[in-house]
Formats: sequence, C-alpha cells, structure tokens
Amino acid sequence: MKIKPKGNIASIPLYIKILVGMIAGIATGMLFISFGQGEVVQLWIKPWGNIFIRMLQLIAVPLVLVSLIKGVTGIEDIRRFSQIGLKALLIYITTTVCAILVGLALVLSVKPGNFVDAAVASQMKESFQHVVNEKMSAAESTSEQGPLSFLNDIVPDNLFAASSNNSKMLQVIFFAIFFGIAAISLPKEKTKAVLKVVDSLYDIILKMVDYIIRFAPYGVFALMAALVADNSSNLSIFAALGMYTLTVIAGLLLLIFVFYPLLVHLFTRIQTKHFIRSMYPVQLLAFTTSSSAATLPLNMETTERDLGISKEITSFVLPVGTTINMDGTSCYQAIAVVFIAQVMHIHLGWSELIAIVLLTTISSIGTPAIPGGSYVILTMVLSSVGIPADGLALILGVDRPLDMLRTSVNVTGDATVASIIDKPRTKRK
Repeated sequence: MKIKPKGNIASIPLYIKILVGMIAGIATGMLFISFGQGEVVQLWIKPWGNIFIRMLQLIAVPLVLVSLIKGVTGIEDIRRFSQIGLKALLIYITTTVCAILVGLALVLSVKPGNFVDAAVASQMKESFQHVVNEKMSAAESTSEQGPLSFLNDIVPDNLFAASSNNSKMLQVIFFAIFFGIAAISLPKEKTKAVLKVVDSLYDIILKMVDYIIRFAPYGVFALMAALVADNSSNLSIFAALGMYTLTVIAGLLLLIFVFYPLLVHLFTRIQTKHFIRSMYPVQLLAFTTSSSAATLPLNMETTERDLGISKEITSFVLPVGTTINMDGTSCYQAIAVVFIAQVMHIHLGWSELIAIVLLTTISSIGTPAIPGGSYVILTMVLSSVGIPADGLALILGVDRPLDMLRTSVNVTGDATVASIIDKPRTKRK
C-alpha cells in the first residue's frame, strides 16, 4: 500500500496557492527592480501572465453563451424564468445603490481630497493627460448616441462579431437568453438533440476551465511581478494619494466583510463563515485579473460546489451579474467623483450627489467586465455633475490596485445574489 506524503501539493487549497503566487510575484518584482532589471520582468515573466489572462478571456464568451442557454432551458417554465430574471435584476440594482451610498458616506466623512498637495495634483494631471484625452473622446462619442443608446447596444447585428469582443458581453447574453426562451417555447422533442449538444459543450468547457484554473497560481505570480515593475516609478504618486486609496479600500472591504455577509446571514441558510471562506479563491483570482468575466468560471464552480447553489441559478444569475452587477466599481466611482471635486474645490450639493447615485447606478449596467472598463463611465459621470473630465488624471496613478480590489467585490456580490435567489435550495453547511 502506497502512503501519500503529508506535504502533497494537491491537498493545498487553491486560494493558498494563489496567495503564495501573489506574494512570490511581488517579491520577485521588487528583487528585479532593486537590481535595475525591471526590463527582465517585462520580457520574460509578464508574458506568462498575459497568456493566463488570454486563456481566461478565450473561455469567457463560450462559457457565458453555453451556460446561459443551459440555464434558461433548464428552467423549462418561461414564467419561472421571468421571475428569476426580475428578482435578480431588482436585487442587483438594490445592492448597487447600497454600495454607492457606502462610498459617498465614507468620502464625505474622510474628505481625502483635502490631503492632496496642489503641486502633486498638477504633476499627475500632466503625466496622464494623454490617457484622459482618450477617455474624454470615448465619453463624448458615447453621449452623442442618445440616452437610450445602451439599449441599442444590447441587441447584436452579428453574433460572431459580438462573440469576438469580450466588451460586447451584453450582446452575447441577449442572444443566449433569446435562444433559450425560444427553445423552452417549443416542444421538448424538437429541441432534445440541440440541448444534448449544449450539455456536452457545457461539460467540455468546464473541463477547459479546470485546466486553466490549475495554471492560476503561476499566472498570478507573473501578473503581480509585472505590476510591481510597471509602477516602480510612481511610488511618490501612491504616497500622495494614500488617504484616497485608504478610503476606497475601506469602502470595498466594508462591502466584502460586512455588507455581503450580512445579506447572506439575513436571506440565506448558508453560514457566514463558510461563505467567506469559500469565496477566498474567487476573490484572489478576481484581484489579480481585474476581470469579472475572467473570474466567472471559478465563481460558477465555487458557488455550485462549495455553496450548494443549483445549476439553474448559477448558470443564469452569475453570467448576467458579470455585466450588470458592479457594486465594487460603483462604490469606487462615487468616491472617485467626490474626491476629484474636493481636490478641485468644487462644491457638490444634494442635487449633484443624487445625480451621482442615479448616473452611477444606470451606467454600471453594461460596464465591460474587463480591466479598466469603468474609465469611460467615470468620465461621463464627472462631466454630468459639472466636474472637469480631466480630473480623471488625478486617480489613474493608483487605479490599478484599486481596480483589482473592486473586481473582488463585484464577484462576491454576484455570488451573494445567487445565494439569495436560491434560498429555498440552499443548505446550511
């Protein structure tokens, strides 16, 4: 009889492996920078992180398409489908508004804009002006399309074109739901063969996801090493925006460790501690990839396997949540808008604050679930409440690590809503 070694690496939890990869990546990046070899990280380590991201992006659209079709057709009753969809939408909007209010309460209390030196703010504007110009142009082109342009963007004119662009995830979701509704409206004997193919594709894609996730600790290592090397010249900017950064972090951590566990405690039968522990791998992967779409495969696997959420719910609620549920992004945007106004000494009254809540809530629906997907939306919100859009330059220097954390909040919110909707089937662990 063979005895397995106690230190078998396969027995180590995934989140521990990812955490080790993060720490090792940071240490490696700092080591190479200390020897003036940051270029080595860019040439020989960063590409492995990029490969990991590309693999996740590769699987995102097929996973959303197939899982949504499977989820909608699995409901079978079109009335139940409408009930689940409406319930998910209402809960997502509610949590988004709560996240925005948390952000506003913190930024108005701490007033981090008062801690930024005017000279530093001016320097940051100049450093990121070219990026700001790009975002302003994108925002202007979007605003010219009219108030209902987002509805027009939901319906694709070419499925293959939509499937080739991860930022068009809403269009893929529309087709998948439309396809699923048509399928459950027909007699079962007519759709049986197609649904068998969908089931087989779903199993194959999940196996692909399993292979990709096994590579996660190594991809995370490469991404963190590259992140440290990329931002080695901006340490003074990070220091100048310390209070703003801490305010955002406080808001996001409140959502992760207080708001969502409270919802889980009140509206599900899942133990709060179990929910928090189960979400660690998902949160760490989201933190390193900064992409809700890239983290979707692991989030679906975790909520179904560890939280006991049914396939019917995970297959529908989570893919939709990656696009319309952006609690972390919304909380961050509320803080960022007010912070920029404080730095520029622009007074925001109650009407402007209410406008921020409404605009951020509406615009969060359809924000691309990819790194930096909130920039264009943030520019539009700034302009709408009378703040110069070039104020975006004030926060770009510290945005990357905050983008990582707010993505962790987004995916945790998705799992929370799925747990709430699946309440009758959720078992206490």
